[in-house]
Amino acid sequence: MQLIAPDPGPRVLHVTQPVDGGAPRVVTDLARAQLAAGLHVTVACPDGGDLAARLRALGADVHPWHATRSPGPSLVGEVRRLRRVVGAVRPDVVHAHSAKAGLAARLAVRGRVATVFQPHAWSFEAVGGPTAALALKWERWGARWASRVVCVSDAERATGVRAGIAGQWRVIPNGIDTERFRPAPVDSVRAGIPLLAGVDPAAPLVVCVGRLCRQKGQDVLLRAWDEIARRVPGARLVLVGDGPEDRRLRDLAPDSVLFAGAVTDAVPWYRAADLVVLPSRWEGMALAPLEAMGCGRPVVVTDVDGGRESLPAALAPRCLVPAENPAALAGTVSELLLDPLLRESLGQLGRRHVLSAHDVRHSAEAVAGVYRELITAHAVRPVRAEYRESIHS
Repeated sequence: MQLIAPDPGPRVLHVTQPVDGGAPRVVTDLARAQLAAGLHVTVACPDGGDLAARLRALGADVHPWHATRSPGPSLVGEVRRLRRVVGAVRPDVVHAHSAKAGLAARLAVRGRVATVFQPHAWSFEAVGGPTAALALKWERWGARWASRVVCVSDAERATGVRAGIAGQWRVIPNGIDTERFRPAPVDSVRAGIPLLAGVDPAAPLVVCVGRLCRQKGQDVLLRAWDEIARRVPGARLVLVGDGPEDRRLRDLAPDSVLFAGAVTDAVPWYRAADLVVLPSRWEGMALAPLEAMGCGRPVVVTDVDGGRESLPAALAPRCLVPAENPAALAGTVSELLLDPLLRESLGQLGRRHVLSAHDVRHSAEAVAGVYRELITAHAVRPVRAEYRESIHS
């Protein structure tokens, strides 16, 4: 009697470039949830760093995909290599994360397989001049090859609509692992961080977690820091992360600013902070404020896409500031550092908000719902066979 092997479940191919920052953390969380739900998960991403190793440890298949972070002459080869990955994996759904992977994946697949594009902040906001115009033109044109465009905030979706992108939209807010990001006593955490060994345990501590790049606005925070340090004597600032702005930021920073560099786990830094600040110039919906609130810490964020939506309504008047406004940032940060009872109250409120609105399990289930819609509506399996033939023709 011949036994029929059980269906291993839908096959999902995630494509991501970059391999650091928020988007890869979303990919990791989705892969974990999807593997637990019985899906066959493959990720195409550049090798190097720890993303591929983390994904393999979860049980995902990883296909090394050599691709630069920005578009350029190498794009033709990157698309060709990705077509080969798609042909080998034969996915039911391709889920492309961020601008570069979204560009390459949509060119490689061209609608032959159900495709989800998740921008994680729009590419045309990250650049200026002719490059921005070119990025916007591509996003308008490439929308035809996305079965769904998943935005992490309604503000991100509205930005795309205003820009003339005709997408099949779905808004799924970012989520975090609320068991991993949970409160702990500040004093015990600080004692275990070597970088803080010479810092007064009672010193007010501001932490900024994010890639050191123009998007995250650490230079704006440094321009505000002199006024903060004047109003809150003894305050210290720690920038956690690395990136292309590292040297320039170090040159701007006074002695009261410390650089932690890249870390594999930001949880101790959130727990050590009196206040977590993210002064971004643009975002979709940043993970750092959600992670900080998960740890029970108050946050200050800029009023960019997803910023207001990441906060409970009661926090916005206290914790939201205009982007690229050092004076407003200095005023808000200083006021919160000088009011420990208010910080405690805001931290508790933020934790409750994250538990109710930004649990990663809710986000993963919403993404799974999108996949189910597409697999049913697109009759993927026959289309996939047709695509396989085109790959080898």
